[in-house]
Amino acid sequence: MILTVEPGSVTPAYEQIVTQVMAAVRAGSLSPGTRLPTVRQLAGDLGLAANTVGKAYRQLESDGYVATNGRNGTVVAAPPAVADEELTAAAVLFVRAARRSGLALGDALGVIRSAW
Repeated sequence: MILTVEPGSVTPAYEQIVTQVMAAVRAGSLSPGTRLPTVRQLAGDLGLAANTVGKAYRQLESDGYVATNGRNGTVVAAPPAVADEELTAAAVLFVRAARRSGLALGDALGVIRSAW
């Protein structure tokens, strides 16, 4: 899997990484147990600070997409369970409201994170 970051995007680099890894896990192109690059290696490959990649990995771990095993690295976890109908309906309503308000995806995710 190849990750890319758009430097001029309004979406922060760490969120771009999170989104790409989550999509790859959901699509099955990253299967459970697959080892991700180290934070330093990915930061070097993308030209980012290690803290930026570390923040992405921490978010992915918090969301259940990866597991960090200390010196053994970060590996893809089993995909999180699919949300129930009520949660999906609430998400659809939120997305509609965010779009009507003109929020970009990164800004909408920021609203969710601040409410979390």
